[in-house]
Order: sequence, then C-alpha cells, then structure tokens
Amino acid sequence: MSQLPDGPQIPRFLQLLKWVATPYRFLDDCAQRYGDTFTLRLSRCNNFVFFSHPQAIQDIFTADGKQFDSGRASGILRPLVGENSLFLLDGDRHKRQRKLLMPPFHGERMQSYARTIAQITEGAASQWMQGNPFTARRAMQDITLQVILHAVFGLSEGSRYQQLKPLLAEVLDTTGSPLRSSALFFPALQKDWGGWSPWGKMMQRKQQIHDLLQEEISERRAQPELQGKDVLSLMLSARDENGQPMTDVELRDEMLTLLFAGHETTATALAWALYWVHKFPQVREKLREEIDSLGDHPDPLAIYRLPYLSAVCNETLRIYPVAPIAFGRFTNSPMEIMGRQYEANTLVTACIYLTHHREDLYPEPNQFKPDRFIEHQYSPYEFIPFGGGNRRCLGAALAQLEMKLVLATILSHYQLELAENKPVKPQRRGVTIAPAGGVQMVMKGKRQVASRQFVTAS
Repeated sequence: MSQLPDGPQIPRFLQLLKWVATPYRFLDDCAQRYGDTFTLRLSRCNNFVFFSHPQAIQDIFTADGKQFDSGRASGILRPLVGENSLFLLDGDRHKRQRKLLMPPFHGERMQSYARTIAQITEGAASQWMQGNPFTARRAMQDITLQVILHAVFGLSEGSRYQQLKPLLAEVLDTTGSPLRSSALFFPALQKDWGGWSPWGKMMQRKQQIHDLLQEEISERRAQPELQGKDVLSLMLSARDENGQPMTDVELRDEMLTLLFAGHETTATALAWALYWVHKFPQVREKLREEIDSLGDHPDPLAIYRLPYLSAVCNETLRIYPVAPIAFGRFTNSPMEIMGRQYEANTLVTACIYLTHHREDLYPEPNQFKPDRFIEHQYSPYEFIPFGGGNRRCLGAALAQLEMKLVLATILSHYQLELAENKPVKPQRRGVTIAPAGGVQMVMKGKRQVASRQFVTAS
C-alpha cells in the first residue's frame, strides 16, 4: 500500500474542529509545515489529500472524468440539496444533468440576465436609507437571490416568489456561523427535535421550500404554456435516451441546488468586494473612473469587459475564496499526481485557498492588489475560484457577470463607506467562508451621475 503524504498528527476530532472553526489558519499552518501536499484526517472513513501546486491541480483537472467519483465525496451537502443533486451524482447521470443545466448559464442568455441584474440592483439599493448602516452580505444576498429566482424559475413576483425568498435565507442562516455550521460536519448533531432544535428548524424550513417547489413544478406540468426560457422550463421539457422526463423529485433537488449554490456564494463574494473597494479608496476611485469612461448609457457587456473591474473581482475571489477547496474526488483506479502514485479510493482535492496564496504565484499574497491580474495572465491551474475539470462551477459566467454589474451599478450611483475602520476576517459559513459580521456599511448619499441607466445594447 502506497503511503499518503504527511499531515498533522493531532487526533481526527481536533483536525475537524480546526477545519470548521478556523479553516484558513489551519490550512496556512499545514502548508507552512508540510508544503504543497499534505493529508488531513477529517472523517472516520477517509483521509483527505490536499494539493496546492499548479502541476498537481492540472493533473487532477485534466484527468478523464471517469477517473474520479466526486458525488460520493460531497455527502456533507446531502441534507441541504437532496440525493438527486448534481453535487451528489457521478458518471453518466452527472454528465447528463450537467449538460441539461449548462445552456441557461452561457451564451445569449447572459445578455438578458445583464439587464435583470442591473434593474434588481438599482431597485434594492434605492431602499438603502442615507446615514443608516446595513449589512453588505445580507443586501447582496437579496440581490443575488432575486437574480437566481429569475434565472431558475423566471419568477420576479407573486406569492410563491415572496415565500421562497425568506425561507431560503433562513435555511442558509441556520449554518451562518462556525458554531452553527458544526451540524453539517458532525452527524451526531443532526437531530430533528422539531422547531425547538436548530437542525429540526432547518428541516422544517427545507420541507416548506420543497412544498413550494413542488407546487411550481406541478403548475408548470399542468400548464405548459407557462414554460419559458428559464432553467425549470428547460428541464421539464428534457427527455433521456429512453424518452423519459425527469421525475418531480429529481427536478426539485436540482432546483434546490441551483437556488442554494446560485446566490449564496455570489452574495458572499460581493460583500468581500464591497469591503476591499471601500477599504482602499484609491481602488474605488480608479474603478469609478473606468466605469464613468463608458458614458451615460453603458452596455452591460462593455462593463463586463472592463479590465480593472475584472481585476478587482478576480483579486476578491483570490484573497478569500468563498470555497476553500474544489470538489473532493475519489480516485476510481491508481493514479499519478505530480509524480507520486495514489491508490484507488484515495480522496484528493485542489486547495483553492492555498493555491491562491502561493508566494511564487502571488507575491505578498495577503495584500489586496488587483493590478496583479492586469500585469499577469494566470492559468486555469493557478487561479481556480470556480474549481475545474468536469466539476467546474456551472454558474461561473453568471457569477462573474453579477459581480461586475452589481459593483458597477452601486459605485456609479451611490457613495458608501465602511461603518467600522477595522479589518474584517474570514469566518466559516456552512461549507463556505464568508466575512465575519457580513461587512457593515453606511450609505452616505447618491452620486451626481445617479440618473445613469445600464441598458442592453440592441
């Protein structure tokens, strides 16, 4: 049996505790002691090999998808998204579902989403009261949830829409701190004692979401004329090689996956972006100059291509990535990674955070320096905020479009500032990492160019 790379020798329980409570500090300590590759013991059944060297990441991301099982490495997500989620599928079934879900998040659909994103952002920001503090992550979550509800269901109003919004937020807030996140990592805490227990309350909320999704699916099946170009419509009309449609349970779990994954992560990234941009006024002013240079009626896709705005978003995703690691993968057969042989059934992962903090790739990695993305072109094995290979985030293009348009809309229309002049630290939020406290901000007033409208070019 080939020996796994070295790693911490402290008990498994303490390793998991560090992974939940202080993930980035734990990873930094491991990298400093063990280097590019190390093994963590985070569960009773499997050791977890972490890689941060671009060559190792290339070996993993470019391997044949059949080389790995990733779905069974993602069991921690099962309570949130269900058995039929794309996250938990492998093989042909994963390939089929991914192919079905991909079109709405690419190509011409992006232009219609661009107008929606700008309109939703303007509507949400117009509710901010001058002089009143607000939590950036919560405000961004409201925007990104409206966008994903529009993309997945074509919904922008109505009773079902109004019920879904708070329920989704409540479920995600159930794991909104390191302590509350523990239930995902320690199965013994997953006790459903009704509304009196945190887990029971989350399960109740999830059941309510299930019921609302089922109502939407049933209504669309009964009235095909309601179907449009949204993701649910596409999946309702899809048929497999035997001419069979997806079941209601399959549809529901995929919709739940898109709703959770499709807005929470982008909202967190936007909260970080607002923090960094307002922590460094020179970054904010340089951004405004670039956006203002497009004139009074900029095409959203011209905004999307702005180099400094792109650099700011990339640096935001680099310094504190929303996900610390790419999807874990079990090897299905012996495999060589960066010259070392690993046996079948080895659990491996590309560590996004450590790759993004390599001194040889990113000098002064703990400093926020957007210009590094102007001066250097990074490979898809050096800059990996959305993972890679056949498990790369489906919504990466939509997330990048959202980040840029929401930032541009806010910076063009409003004068904001941080409510507190102190560093914001990363903190565990479920399986992701978010800014502790959500980033407290204050709206100081509107800019003189507040009449500008972002319109989609004809």
